[in-house]
Amino acid sequence: MSVMLDVQNINVYYGAIHAVKDISFHVDEGEIVTLIGANGAGKSTTLQTVSGLLRSKTGSITFMGQNISGIPAHKLVSHGLAQVPEGRAIFLQMTVEENLEMGAYTRPRGEIDGGLEMVYQQFPRLKERRRQVAGTLSGGEQQMLAMGRALMSKPKLLMLDEPSMGLAPILVEQIFEIVQDLHKAGTTILLVEQNARMALSVADRGYVLETGRIVKTAPAHDLLEDESVKKAYLGG
Repeated sequence: MSVMLDVQNINVYYGAIHAVKDISFHVDEGEIVTLIGANGAGKSTTLQTVSGLLRSKTGSITFMGQNISGIPAHKLVSHGLAQVPEGRAIFLQMTVEENLEMGAYTRPRGEIDGGLEMVYQQFPRLKERRRQVAGTLSGGEQQMLAMGRALMSKPKLLMLDEPSMGLAPILVEQIFEIVQDLHKAGTTILLVEQNARMALSVADRGYVLETGRIVKTAPAHDLLEDESVKKAYLGG
């Protein structure tokens, strides 16, 4: 497998606060890689730095062999990088289908119908609700819409920031089944998630973050059995 994303020695600050401290990690083509850790560990900051929303003071971020460190976030979408943000950030006053069309702004007009059909196959609920105003959807449906919108750009790497946040347990299972389906269909995924057990159950590899640093990395099944990980994140 070739390396799709290679992050080397990034340091990110919020004013005087050193939020991400010399982090390095990689994602190979075809993998699901997860970043786990407590709230405030630096997971979302790392993801936002990869997607161009934040800037690192040092290091490099290489995607598909190209250094993307200085490229603005909106231009990275056309490079094949899409992020589903924490809190979903859908357009609440627009319909489901209008939200999905917004996700395809980098695609040629002729590809939008095919993209919609692909998303509706993956998310039949969205097809049923396609004329509905997005703000009236349930939390789980809004998460599906945020994921579908990202998929409309045909990403090579899909980055998911806390997809289970605020969802009932049965919906969390449903969202993670969708993550696995997307992976089986060939999507490479970088997953940030506080629900460490669910994240590690679907991932190939994991990185554990504590106070802005990576303190452990291993195949996901090994982390599930790791006593320190169990104690800190799995309630065991």
